[in-house]
Amino acid sequence: MTRIAFVATYPPQLCGIATFTADLAAATGSHAVVAVQPPELPVAYAPEVGHRIRRDVPGDYVRAAAWLDASGSDVVSIQHEYGIWGGPDGAHVLDLVRALRTPSVATLHTILEHPTPSQHHILAQLVSVAEATVVMSTAAARLLTRAYGIDPTRVEIVPHGVPDLPLVTPERIKPTVGLEGRTLILSFGLLGPGKGYESVIASMPALVQRVPDALYVIVGATHPELLRREGESYRRRLETLAASLGVADSVRFEGRFMEVSELSTWLMAADIFVTPYPNLEQIVSGTLSYAMGAGKAIVSTPYAYARERLAQGRGILVEPGSTDSLTKALVALAEDGELRRELGQRAYAHSRGMLWGEVAAGYRGVFERVAPLVSEAGASAAPAAQLAAVHA
Repeated sequence: MTRIAFVATYPPQLCGIATFTADLAAATGSHAVVAVQPPELPVAYAPEVGHRIRRDVPGDYVRAAAWLDASGSDVVSIQHEYGIWGGPDGAHVLDLVRALRTPSVATLHTILEHPTPSQHHILAQLVSVAEATVVMSTAAARLLTRAYGIDPTRVEIVPHGVPDLPLVTPERIKPTVGLEGRTLILSFGLLGPGKGYESVIASMPALVQRVPDALYVIVGATHPELLRREGESYRRRLETLAASLGVADSVRFEGRFMEVSELSTWLMAADIFVTPYPNLEQIVSGTLSYAMGAGKAIVSTPYAYARERLAQGRGILVEPGSTDSLTKALVALAEDGELRRELGQRAYAHSRGMLWGEVAAGYRGVFERVAPLVSEAGASAAPAAQLAAVHA
């Protein structure tokens, strides 16, 4: 069996990529994990984390490469998003991949259509050094070829994974979260500007006028970087907005990071799921993927990932920045249970190819193609003395 090492942020860090990495590592049967650790993160990692990179310490990247080469891994899976790596625009990731002798596969969580020269250079170099690159949509693969000149034969498309949830009616689950009798509109994710939550709050007065029991719930802790800089001031601004519009009782914040089990309960309880993101270049959304996996009726702005995943009647796309367009979609779904069921069933059927078991099989296929041929003698783990020398 191909032995895989993952390098990325990792729980307990509150980060979507950390959660993604843990889920993918569990689904594929990882051999080792190297955690990229921000300075302020506590040090209590799970046992599978064998090594750490202090994000802002350049020498740690070369040391991590040496550790990985000595670990007996056949392939190193590197998760990339500019903000999780150290250096300007996360440039230290190049120190890692250039020092590695073990073949690497890069998974890209962000591909900018209009990058700065530095961002363009880092992503192009990462892809050129890695033996293969994984993206999560056809749109992302096309953008990588068009904007970065990457050979399409070196790019693999594997969708974002989702848990295997049952397709149930929200009414069965709402008592679990204390919201029986409410029409539940849900968004989730780390809280911060740029998610477009203001536009949903601005739609609530008109929605509540038509559907008095409507409730918009935003689930998620404030992004750790934002919390460090500003505390909870952004959340308070959203609360103030809801109060100024007279809908404070129709907007609720569940301001904590939820494990997948609790989050799944909220997803199954929701009638409508909203991703109102204003950034139309966004090429992946774990939140939208999870909502599809729960069979939700989804309303979204037409960012790249949403356009692809919600095509063929799997959701409703609304004009970005238009409160009227968003309100019209929310009212239509809130008042029409049959329409909600139809959209949810289409999204759920499409998401069956996104279950973590299916996604893991796709990744294993990529890993096996790039892994070197390992003789039976060479398949054993690196000697303890070799690993000890790396730690030293």
